[in-house]
Amino acid sequence: MRRAERYEQLINYFTENLPEPETELSYRTPYELLVAVILSAQCTDKRVNMVTPALFDKFPTPELLKESNFDELFPYIRSISYPNNKTKHLLGMAKMLVDDFNSEIPSTVAELQKLPGVGRKTANVIASVIYNKPTMAVDTHVFRVSKRLGLVNQNLKTPLEVEKTLVKYIPEELIPKAHHWLILHGRYVCVARAPKCGECNLTNLCRYYDKNVAKDLKNK
Repeated sequence: MRRAERYEQLINYFTENLPEPETELSYRTPYELLVAVILSAQCTDKRVNMVTPALFDKFPTPELLKESNFDELFPYIRSISYPNNKTKHLLGMAKMLVDDFNSEIPSTVAELQKLPGVGRKTANVIASVIYNKPTMAVDTHVFRVSKRLGLVNQNLKTPLEVEKTLVKYIPEELIPKAHHWLILHGRYVCVARAPKCGECNLTNLCRYYDKNVAKDLKNK
């Protein structure tokens, strides 16, 4: 199957079955989403959502977060992965957000990446979710699913390489949705250790299925 056909079938399937995908992080404002995405690095959304209600009650604005300190903030996120670094990142982010951006969340990936704790993946998420920009955040789920399905070359080594291929083939207006489609598929179906191929509705286009599952079935 040609790569363009894989993308076409993928888009058709999700457009019909998951037309309005959303992030699973709980938030009410762009500031809260930014905090949640920073916390979600190498951590589950479920864990982040357990922590953020109390955190946002205590620090509902970047101004209040800026006025905090390590000892005050740390207990709120101590159960999150890498809490020491993330405490420092949140404090630095809040200071820069207030001082340099007048407490407004930047709308461009370049400006977002200036904030402490914000790498390209986080910046792409914010630009996509808050500003509906055609940015593709490539986390471990997107990286894995893209390769398994055959959406990108198997020899690609970095998230940026995968990102560039995905945005080349996905229509610009669908990129914000496709980001969630791939993440959710990787989180619940195409899981890392034992993909649930028996529950998957994309086996007709999946390179992994063709080379592994279908081949084994034929040999039985």
